Amino acid sequence: MSFVVIASTNPVKIQAVKNGFQAMFPDKKFHFYGVSVSSNVSHQPMSDIETEKGALSRVKNAKVERPDADFWVGIEGGVGEAFFDAGKNMEAFAWVVIESRGGLVGKGKTGTFMLPPKVAELIRDGKELGEADDIVFGQSNSKQKMGAVGLLTNNVIDRTAYYTHAVILALIRFTSHNKVLYSVRV
Repeated sequence: MSFVVIASTNPVKIQAVKNGFQAMFPDKKFHFYGVSVSSNVSHQPMSDIETEKGALSRVKNAKVERPDADFWVGIEGGVGEAFFDAGKNMEAFAWVVIESRGGLVGKGKTGTFMLPPKVAELIRDGKELGEADDIVFGQSNSKQKMGAVGLLTNNVIDRTAYYTHAVILALIRFTSHNKVLYSVRV
């Protein structure tokens, strides 16, 4: 049985990691454990770079907290100004970083989606995405439930499914048929 440490106690993130590992390795057994660690970035990462750095930092801090794991997983959600019209539109996304005991690192990123102007305005004023969503949509603690993506898609895509795909993409590096492909240097 492999021991997987998730650098979060958020039930959505824990379930997404479980879903991703079980989908990619259906014949293997895993024990999952969430730990609360710092991302070492702002509470609301405001760029792609800061968000990826947050996921990487979560993995490093989870390794310090639980060095006995076989895998450490960091998930960091972030926002950024839309490339084609910065200042007018804001996008949301997340990075997933997974490191194995052997030092292999896999990364995956969610799709991006545009945030409503009212939500973006609140974020620019200093609110976190989850807090802004709760204000605009009249919710409570939506980031531990369906998240912005669920609210905006009428739960066609909830936050767990949204993160699960990125976990699966980060796990590509760890599948037996891909290890050789990723070890070749061109």
